[in-house]
Parts: sequence; structure tokens; C-alpha cells
Amino acid sequence: MDSTPTRIVILGAGYVGLPLAIAFARQNNLVTNLDIDQEKVDALRRGSSSVTGVDSEELKTLIRDGKYTATSKAECIKIANVVIVCVPTPLSKSREPDLRPLRQALEAVAQFAQRGQLIILESTTYPGTTQELVVPRLEKAGFHPGEDLYVAFSPERIDTGNREYQLHNTPKIVAGINEISLQKALEVYELVVEKLVPVSSPTTAELAKLLENTFRAVNIGLANEVAVMASHLGVDPFEVIDAAATKPFGFMPFSPGPGIGGHCLPVDPLYLSWRMNHFAYEAKFISLADQVNQGMPDYVVNRVADGLNRSRLSLNGSRTLLCGVTYKPEVNDIRESPALEVMRLLESKGAHVDYLDPLVPHLPTRHGGKESIQLDSDFHSYDAVIVTTPHQQLPYDRLAKESRLLLDTRGAFRHRNISAPNIWSL
Repeated sequence: MDSTPTRIVILGAGYVGLPLAIAFARQNNLVTNLDIDQEKVDALRRGSSSVTGVDSEELKTLIRDGKYTATSKAECIKIANVVIVCVPTPLSKSREPDLRPLRQALEAVAQFAQRGQLIILESTTYPGTTQELVVPRLEKAGFHPGEDLYVAFSPERIDTGNREYQLHNTPKIVAGINEISLQKALEVYELVVEKLVPVSSPTTAELAKLLENTFRAVNIGLANEVAVMASHLGVDPFEVIDAAATKPFGFMPFSPGPGIGGHCLPVDPLYLSWRMNHFAYEAKFISLADQVNQGMPDYVVNRVADGLNRSRLSLNGSRTLLCGVTYKPEVNDIRESPALEVMRLLESKGAHVDYLDPLVPHLPTRHGGKESIQLDSDFHSYDAVIVTTPHQQLPYDRLAKESRLLLDTRGAFRHRNISAPNIWSL
């Protein structure tokens, strides 16, 4: 590409869209984040980032230099050379794909798209989406995709909080609906990514993305089942997995926990199994892993109840503390966090539940509107303490000394070489 700044509009200013926008803006492109959440847009325009890994000071500098802006007005699509769709693809209440955000984004693109633009979908979705949803909507708007406007799919690979692999050094899969669409997409992404992986079709790229996260979900499901089996056998599941991981070939360790969370693992495999249902095919591994992973919050609560019973205490009326409510360590993201389901289940059984998480000082109203207790709180008053998400800031030594019953669901104490008779493994 020539040295002329590329005008890029990115739909979605969340954990995928915002880091991508910043990466392009750093390379002197003119980037606009388009988002329907006006409150988020207003915060971004002030230079305030709530996304882990996006520095507010850098954001302010890019705004001041005219490289970045945010808006809720879709008309900005008209002036773009490149339009990238990074909107959420959640599940509905019936645990089927909820394509409303994606369809809404495509409506905006179709309304304001211009000939010669490159349209890229990054949102994780079912295999066939680019050809079955994106292309037909653009055709309906009067375009000839691949000729007067170009279409590609390149799945996001953002791993929030990962300090080693970030956008620039994580290989990026890219596919176009035809050769010229692919080449244009490669030219765009080579501005911000070191290694590009072109594949033959958008459907191939869409399936590859779902395979990545299904692989993790299935293997975490296996690790969770190992944790349950280890409990029946009276051994520590983390010691078992650590021992198996010493084999230098043929084994990759995955850790058990209170469930799976985030925007990918609980969601993406179900997009694939839902798609396979259209071919009268059951994705058995996905179904079984989902069953195991979805059952872990119940298992955690039952382990707490067993521990209290051994101390002649009841779960009903107990004072319980959750340590960590984010879905993974060292991020401030609570999307689909299993800790929140553990909290709900404990309260449904009559427990009084507090939480401690310095990364999440307040929970949204939909999750009870609670506030985190302080790091220097007295833990003696709790009947049970559950480490649901380990964070570096948690006072592990004091938790081990002051807790009457401590359930370590992530192996945090083992990995810190802290032991006490009151610590239970998952």
C-alpha cells in the first residue's frame, strides 16, 4: 500500500475492536470506532479506556494527533477505505447464536457502504456467515461483492491480558471471497500484524476460529472431569495434572476451575454445534464438554456444602467469600464469569455472599450491585472462602491462615507453595 493514511472504520469498541483501532492508529492511519453505546463513545472521546491493555494516555495522544476518534453515528462509514466489523456474537437465552448485533452492524454497513471499500468481518460466528449473511446483504444494497466492493473474513485472536502474545505478534488468519478481496485484506493487516496466514475461503477461516476455541473448551472440560474424579479418589487434581505435564510429548496441560467464561469459550463451540444441527449432525464432543463445564459451578457449591457439613455448619445462613469474580486472572472482564454463577447458586441456597476483587470494585446491578470488600478485611468472620479467580493482589498467606474453610478452585495455593489443613482442592 502507498504511504497515504488509510481511513478505517471499526464497528465495535470493545475488547476486540478497541485494541485493533489503536494498532491501526499507531501506524498513522485515520481510525474511527463506531459503537452504539453512547456512554462508551463519550468515555473514549475523553480518552478513557476500560479495556485491559489499552492505555488511556496513549488513547489521548492518538485523539490529540487526529489519528483516532469514536462515534455512534454510522454515517462515518461513508468516508472509509476499510470497514471492519468487530461486534459481539453472544448466545440467546436458549443458548443458540444471537445474531442481532451482527445483523444490525451489517444493516449499517449496507446503508452507508461505498464502491471500492473493503469490508472485513472479524466477529466470531458460524461457518458460512460471510457468504450467507454478509455477501447477500451487500448484494441487496446494489453492490457486486468481489467486483465493486471487496469482502474478507479474518477472525480475531485477542487474548485479553496476555503480555507475550498480542495483536502484532499473533499470526492472523485472513480469507477473501475472491483473490482480489484476499489481497486487499492482506495489505491492510500487514500494517499491524507480523505474520499473516491466508486460507482458501471465509468458511475455512470461520471453522478454524471455532476449532481453536472448541479445542480449549473440550480440553478444559476433560480437566474439569479429572478434578471431579480426583475428588472421588481423594487426590489433588492439580498435582495429577502437573505430574502428567512432565511428559515432554503427547500431552498438553489444561487446568480445571469453576467453569469457563469470557466472550469465546462458553460461546464459540455452540456456534459450531448449532451450525452442524443444520446438517443433522451432532457435535458430540462439544455437547459433552459443555455439559461438564456448565456443571462446574454446581460442583463448587456442593464442595462448599460438604466442607461446611464436616464442620457441622449449614450452607444456608453461612457467610461466604468469593475471591476473584473475573473470568480469568489479571483482567477486569466479568463476561460469562463462572464466579458469578457460583455466587448466584450460593445465594439461592441461603448463603450470605461477599466478594473480594481489586479489579472489579463494583458489580453491575444485574449481578446484584455488590461492592468488593477491602484487601485488609478480616477473613475470620467467613465460614467459607472460595478462590474462584486468582489475582496477584489477593492476600494468599492471610487467606490460608484466617479462613475456616478455603476451597481453591484454580490451584492458586499449590502453585504458590502455600499449604494449610483448611485448604481444599477443587
